[in-house]
Amino acid sequence: MNYYFITGASKGIGKAIAEQLLQDENNRVIGVSRSSSIQHRNYRHQPLDFSDIPAVEHNLHKVFIPYRDAEKLVLINNAGVLGDIGYVGEGMPNERFEFVFDVNVIVPAMLMNTFLQVYQPVRCQKVVVNISSGAGRNPIDGWASYCASKAALDMLSQTVQQEQNVRASGVRVFSLSPGVVDTAMQENIREADAERFSNVERFRDLKANGELASAEEVGTKIVGFLNRVEEYNEVLVSVRDM
Repeated sequence: MNYYFITGASKGIGKAIAEQLLQDENNRVIGVSRSSSIQHRNYRHQPLDFSDIPAVEHNLHKVFIPYRDAEKLVLINNAGVLGDIGYVGEGMPNERFEFVFDVNVIVPAMLMNTFLQVYQPVRCQKVVVNISSGAGRNPIDGWASYCASKAALDMLSQTVQQEQNVRASGVRVFSLSPGVVDTAMQENIREADAERFSNVERFRDLKANGELASAEEVGTKIVGFLNRVEEYNEVLVSVRDM
């Protein structure tokens, strides 16, 4: 049996990935999010609020329970937040940086740490996919906390993969950029004030011109990627290249 742990599985890309995976009877999906929107016999929902770090820490044992029949174990850190759009030093509340890094970096790190520790004795294929962003590799004004958090996620992924290589564990770790996807996050971006985000018109044009990929389309590509991870040698990967 294949077990997939997906954060943010209640909507957007996370939900699309989960629904694609559940089409295969050999797959079981554990959705980790505040709410649940999937009803399926092979789906288990574990409620967690990623902005509450102590609660996450105290409930990780409920996420990663023993699966003795596992042939494949996959962790997909998909949940993420954009945070406040605005320039550093121009009225940005300090606590918003903490919120973005908690959700985008700290919780994925905790999940990876626990996933690798709990399932270390299990002899099967193990994969970690962190959903990153091109914003982690290219600075975008008004998105300082988001860009920095995704850059941190990229480096975290590369470092963990290097560690797994040293241990010769066979675990594969990826930081995957999904491209520009038509999600609720994009709606928030289009509503931003141009004074706080100079590229807002470009994102509005992407929507107007039908250039945003659907969550379902991206989810299908990611599931295809998960089925052939052995073809990819680099940690940093992009849906655009699939």
